[in-house]
Amino acid sequence: MEDQVILVDLNDNQVGVADKMAAHRSGELHRAISIFVFDRTGQVLLQKRASTKYHSGGLWSNTCCSHPRPNEDTTNAAQRRLREEMGVNCELQEVFSFAYKTRFDNGLIENEYDHVFFGDHDGEPVLNPEEADDWKWMETKQLAADLREHPETYSFWLAACFDRVVSFRTSMRAGGLAE
Repeated sequence: MEDQVILVDLNDNQVGVADKMAAHRSGELHRAISIFVFDRTGQVLLQKRASTKYHSGGLWSNTCCSHPRPNEDTTNAAQRRLREEMGVNCELQEVFSFAYKTRFDNGLIENEYDHVFFGDHDGEPVLNPEEADDWKWMETKQLAADLREHPETYSFWLAACFDRVVSFRTSMRAGGLAE
């Protein structure tokens, strides 16, 4: 059975379900999750998407990105996918959400209402080779500069939300949000 995604409206209210690839071919708005894991020094864990992925293969991206299953709580989905993709188990906090839409060279369309989670973890991930080819820890200032200088090496959604990620992370570390 093909993976299904949750179709939503611009307020993230569920309006249906669809096969994942069909939703990406037609560009239907669907729920997604993006996870950013940080180490104790504030570096972010990046994954290099598997070259065999249906889009954005071989690009560097945030720690984990995926879709919740129909009838699955978004936080539970984020924790499940982080374990499945990166072999990392840590507490996650949803920090913000945003919607974006982009068309890829292969004709697929990402039209996502993306829930962004933060987590803290020290140590090496254990990659699922179907999901990621490589990983690295990177300082956020270095990543911000590299996103500006080499945007073609990163996933669209990472670039689309990274300024907000840095802003929220800075606020959280300063005590502006509960961690």
